[in-house]
Amino acid sequence: MPKPAPASIAEDARRVLDKAWAQTLQSEAEASDKIPRAVIDSIGEIVSGNGLTYRYILLTQALAKATDPHLNALCLQAKSKLKGAFDARSLCKDVVVDFDRANESVLGGSGDPYVSKPARIPELADRFRKDQKDRKGFDRLVVALEFLESNSPCVEDFLLCVLRAVRKRLDEVRVGYPIPKRVSAPRCYGVVSGFLSERSGGLRMQAIAVALFRTIGSRFQLFANVHSANINAADAATGQVADLECRCASGDVVLAVEVKDRQLTLIQAQEKVPAIRAKGITEFVFLVQGGVLQCDSESISDLSEREFASGQNFYVCEFNGFLETCLVLFGEDGRRDFLKAAGEALDESKADVQHRRAWRDCLASL
Repeated sequence: MPKPAPASIAEDARRVLDKAWAQTLQSEAEASDKIPRAVIDSIGEIVSGNGLTYRYILLTQALAKATDPHLNALCLQAKSKLKGAFDARSLCKDVVVDFDRANESVLGGSGDPYVSKPARIPELADRFRKDQKDRKGFDRLVVALEFLESNSPCVEDFLLCVLRAVRKRLDEVRVGYPIPKRVSAPRCYGVVSGFLSERSGGLRMQAIAVALFRTIGSRFQLFANVHSANINAADAATGQVADLECRCASGDVVLAVEVKDRQLTLIQAQEKVPAIRAKGITEFVFLVQGGVLQCDSESISDLSEREFASGQNFYVCEFNGFLETCLVLFGEDGRRDFLKAAGEALDESKADVQHRRAWRDCLASL
């Protein structure tokens, strides 16, 4: 865990950020001519690109420099040997994360951005470039922050330039979802399949699963609500036994659902059994894209039979078949509810704008 940022730095940084953001929202002014075009372009590419961590680094380092000019904009960790080194991670957690949450998670919705691999370096330097997955993004970040570190009189203009790019992104992340008046089951199935064809670390499939079970609950009155765990959080941290918990009005779990965007293995199934028993959950479903790993199929069937004998109904459902059946049973009104619920689930999960735009574009094709 990082040491907390000194209160004076965090408080001062918060005031600097609030003032600069208010100025950004009130003014339509273009970027200052003090900032070279190459730097402005790098800032824009970082903020609009897919490198979530680099967005946080850019704003945090700019804010640190604007708050205290003695801090080194290229330093990410206090252990850096460069003069002006400081703990950027704690400043980001204390100030920038709150700013992000207050503005629709425009930077990406991370709770601790500097813990990710791209930020686990003492400073931005060429020797760390080889360890970066997004080397172009890293190069842009270095171009921007090297300019900032070498041009202290431009600090305020630089911060405003970053915030103008953030404001532009904020305008773009407010995504509206065009729900059609009616949609057939085959067309709806095709749209969902297209949306899920791009890998997302399970995020897209979990959002669709949340929408499916919320629609099942409302259409067939099987449960009152569906709680979804954060896609990146461990079950122990969330207090949930599975990705989805379908609960009755009293709060009891009627059905727990684990969502897998790849084949289910015996080890994965076995790992869930103790938690299911401990919580006394009698209905548990693995919703799996691709079914069961063939070599584990018989063992998982045996496990299901043993759990049934001990009081747990343990199911494995192949996602595509389950989806297709649900869309038929929902009817036209239910399919519209489902499409709407999918957009709401993406928003709730703070999904990056690329996933929300993709769902918007899929709906627009109907």
